[in-house]
Amino acid sequence: MNIITIFSLFGGLGLFLYGMSQMSESLEKAAGAKMRSILAVFTKNRFIGLLVGMIFTAIIQSSNATTVMVVSFVNSGLMNLMQATGIILGANIGTTITGQLIAFNLSDIAPLFVIIGVIMSMFCKNQKVQRAGDVILGFGILFMGLKVMGESLTIVKQSPVVKEFLSSLSSPFIAILVGFIATSILQSSSATVGIIILMASQNLIQFMICPFVILGCNIGSCVSALLASLNGRKDAKRAAMIHFLFNVIGSAIMFTVIFIFTKPITGALLGISGGNVARAVANTHSLMKIIEVAMLFPFMGWIVKLTYKVVPGNDDTDEDEYELNYIKQSMMSPATAVMDAIHEIEHMGKVAMSNLELSMHALCELDGEAIEKVYKTEKYIDFMNSKITDYLVRANELELPTADADKLGGLFHVVNDIERIGDHAENMAEAARERIDSGVKLSDKAIRQMNDMMKSVQTLLEYALDMFTNGNQEHMREILELEDAIDELEKKLQRSHIKRLTKNKCTPEAGMIFADAVSGLERVADHGTNIAFAIMVPDEYKSDEEEE
Repeated sequence: MNIITIFSLFGGLGLFLYGMSQMSESLEKAAGAKMRSILAVFTKNRFIGLLVGMIFTAIIQSSNATTVMVVSFVNSGLMNLMQATGIILGANIGTTITGQLIAFNLSDIAPLFVIIGVIMSMFCKNQKVQRAGDVILGFGILFMGLKVMGESLTIVKQSPVVKEFLSSLSSPFIAILVGFIATSILQSSSATVGIIILMASQNLIQFMICPFVILGCNIGSCVSALLASLNGRKDAKRAAMIHFLFNVIGSAIMFTVIFIFTKPITGALLGISGGNVARAVANTHSLMKIIEVAMLFPFMGWIVKLTYKVVPGNDDTDEDEYELNYIKQSMMSPATAVMDAIHEIEHMGKVAMSNLELSMHALCELDGEAIEKVYKTEKYIDFMNSKITDYLVRANELELPTADADKLGGLFHVVNDIERIGDHAENMAEAARERIDSGVKLSDKAIRQMNDMMKSVQTLLEYALDMFTNGNQEHMREILELEDAIDELEKKLQRSHIKRLTKNKCTPEAGMIFADAVSGLERVADHGTNIAFAIMVPDEYKSDEEEE
C-alpha cells in the first residue's frame, strides 16, 4: 500500500459522499415544498404519518433531512409530538432504501448516469429537467466513488496494519462504537451503511459483525436532529429525543437478540439474500428497522411521555428575554427556512398588533405603566426585525424550492411593514406621555372616534396576518373594503377635527395629537393591506394579470 492508493481511497470516499449529498439535496429541492405540505397535512394519524415519513425519506434519501424537518415543524407548532412520532418512525425505514440501491452495484454503468445527468443539468433550460439531471448526476457520482473505493480497497486490505485494525471489529461493542463514530462524523447512516456494504463485499469485515456496526449507525444518525434542536423550543428538543430514544431502545433490543443468536440470524440473512453479502447487509439494515418499528410503534405514547421526563418544563415565553420563537440558525434547512420565517413574522405581527392596542389604551386612558410597556415591547419588535432580516438574508443564500424562493422578497417587505406598525405604536405612546406631562385633554367624542377607528384597524390586521400566514383568502374582500372605509374615516375625522378647532371646541395641542393618531392608524391599515398581499396573488386576479 502506497500514498497513491490512500489518495485514491479517500478520493473515492469523497466522490461517494459528494454523490450522496448531491442526490439527496437535489431530490429535496425538487420535492421539498410539495412534500413539506404533505408532511404537514397527512400526519393527523400516526400510522399515515409513518407511511408518509417512509415514502418522503425514500424519495429524498435522507432520514436526517426528514427528522430535522420534523423537529422544525414541531418547533413551529405545525405538528405535535404524537404526530411527529409517525414520521420519525417512517423515516427510519425509508432511509434503508439507499442501502438497497447501493447493493445493486451499478458501478460499471455509473459513467452513463453521470453523462446523462450532466446533459440534463447543463443543456436543458427546463428547471424540473435540470433538477432531475442533478439527481441522476449525484447517483452516478455515488457509484463512481464506490468503484474507486472498491479498487483501492483490494490493495489496502493486503496491508498488515489494516488487517490488524479490522480484526478488532470482531467485538460487537467495538463494532457499535465504530458505527456510531463514523455516522456522527459523516452525518448520514445511509453513507456509513454504503461503506459497510462495500467493505463486506470486499471481505474486509466479516458479515457476522455487520449488524452490530449498523446498530451503531442507527444511534449515530440521531446526532443531527439533537444538534438541530439545541436552540429550539422544548417540544423541538423532545421531537429529537423521540428519534434518539427510539433508536437507542430499538438498538438495545436488537443487540440482545443478535448477540445471543448471531450465527443463526446472520446465516438466515445470507440465505434470503442468495449468498450475496452486499445484498445481505442492505437487507439486514432494512429488516432491523422494520422490526424495530413494529416492536415500538404501539409504545410510542410511552416514549413521548418519557421525553417529558428527559426534557422537563415549559418554554419561557417572556418577551423581554429577546429570543425568537420559531427560527434558529442551527435549524435552517432549505425545505423549512421560509416556512419557519413566516411563522416568526406572524409572531412579530401579533406582538406589534398587541402593542398598537396597548398604545391606544395608554393614549386614551393616560396609563403610565402601559406607556413603559409599549416602549419595552417596541425594543423587542426592533430585535425581531433585525434577527428575522438577518435570517432571511441567510435563507436567500440557500438553494430554496422555487415556491419558497418566490416568497422570499415579499417576506422582507412584511417585516418592514410590521416594524413600521411598531413605530406607530411608539408614536402613540409618546403622544400619551405628552398628554400626561402637558395636561392635554381630549374630548370624549375624540376618544370614542379613535377607539372606533382602532377596532376597524385591528380587524383588518387580524385578517391580513391570517391571509399572509395561511394563504386564507376568505376575508380578502373585507380587507380591501376595510382599507377603503378606514381611508374615508380618516378624512372624515380630520374634517371633524378642523371644525372643532375653528369653533374653539378643541385646543391646538389636543387637535395635533388627535390628527396624528388617526393619520397613524390610517397608515397602519395600509401596512396591514401590504402584509395581506405580500407573498401571494389572489386566484381571481391571476387571469387578469396574465392578460395584461
